[in-house]
Amino acid sequence: MELDFQTFKSTYYRYKSIYEDLLAKTCKYLNIQADLIVSVTICDNNFIQEMNKEYRNIDRPTDVISFAFMDNDKMMKKMLHTSGSLALGDIYISYEKASEQAKEYSHTMKREFSFLFVHGLLHLLGYDHMSKEEEDIMFPLQEKILSL
Repeated sequence: MELDFQTFKSTYYRYKSIYEDLLAKTCKYLNIQADLIVSVTICDNNFIQEMNKEYRNIDRPTDVISFAFMDNDKMMKKMLHTSGSLALGDIYISYEKASEQAKEYSHTMKREFSFLFVHGLLHLLGYDHMSKEEEDIMFPLQEKILSL
């Protein structure tokens, strides 16, 4: 597994090892055989708002946004369970939104940043929450991974 980690603020580099651990736990729990490559950028609200506006036509900051490199879920799921490297995509996390949400939900910063990473990672792995059925799969899976 490889985690390409970038941040606009050096204080957030401490999350790199947490994210590497969460990536490993996710792969183990989901029995993923591929050697995953994931890019994570911790950015500010202005940056993520521009991404959200350009790619989703939503002109406001969001907490996390993911860009999967593969859009063929069937092919990706097959590749996850074979050996070899697989570049999944990019995850962007707003440290400002994460901070706001940690306070709002009475979470620690570590818990909120971890939750947002796992949420983004599951999107890269083909999970979604656009319907109640998808939500009923993705949300408990997030919590399970965070509890490992």
